[in-house]
Amino acid sequence: MILSNDSHLLSHTFFLAGIPGLTAAHIWISLPFCFMFVLSLTGNVLLLSLIWSEHRLHQPMFLFLAMLSFVDLILSLSTLPKMLAIFWFGATAISSYSCLSQMFVIHAFSAMESGVLVAMALDRFVAICNPLHYATILTPEVVAKIGGLVALRGVGLTIFFPSLAHRLSYCGSHTIAYTYCEHMAVVKLACGATTLDSLYAFAVAIFLGVGDVAFIAYSYGQIVRTVMRFPSPEARGKAGSTCTAHVCVILFFYGPEFLSVIMQCFGPSTASAAKVILANLYLLFPPALDPIVYGVKTKQIRESLFTIIRPKKIEPT
Repeated sequence: MILSNDSHLLSHTFFLAGIPGLTAAHIWISLPFCFMFVLSLTGNVLLLSLIWSEHRLHQPMFLFLAMLSFVDLILSLSTLPKMLAIFWFGATAISSYSCLSQMFVIHAFSAMESGVLVAMALDRFVAICNPLHYATILTPEVVAKIGGLVALRGVGLTIFFPSLAHRLSYCGSHTIAYTYCEHMAVVKLACGATTLDSLYAFAVAIFLGVGDVAFIAYSYGQIVRTVMRFPSPEARGKAGSTCTAHVCVILFFYGPEFLSVIMQCFGPSTASAAKVILANLYLLFPPALDPIVYGVKTKQIRESLFTIIRPKKIEPT
């Protein structure tokens, strides 16, 4: 509901500041951002196309990977175009409705990405620790239900971010010291009490960050125990190699996130270039690098890609 009070969020236009203190270097900063955007679009579209078209990739591991690529693609499309518009054209203005929409998409799909990484850890746990029942445990129906649960959890936990920000009054500065509408960066502009917003954001961060990481750590602890019992080094190496790509993706996703949280909690109270850059890396690294990691580390994806790009031999008549 749109209120008539001029301090209400929906009556405002906000301005995204970009990277504080580095405005003069925005053009140069945009180059790696643009490169990562192209990598993200190309890699994730190619990966989704391969998994869709190749029947042998219709397995739980690759279906979860398709979910990850879709989430990464949405995150890139919801953030990078506006970032590049800020860097190239100084298009810092964003309507309150667009800001709330971007806020929801970013936080919801970030939560979904965390959930997909948990699902992928479960997939590797079952494949290595209980291989004889892998096909009966992770059936297509179970994979679909896990995907639906991941989506519902992401939406359910983050739908309140724009709702809580919507109820606040904004009577001071309308400049968001970020390149996108991050929830707490918007809430800090409010002139009323924001304790509820802060507590809810903290609770969601703990639930997703600590809870998901704890499950992934437990899964890999069991995987390591199982792998160490394998009789031959070759078997241990083969089992470990199937997890390498997933471990890299986990580090790409959670590494910048935890560094960003540490900067928010223990860094200076004012927004700094380091804070904003870390917050951007949290959104930019996974979509750009995940397809490369899986393309390099996963044999089935490499083979499927080579069958497409390798010219077919013409048999002599």
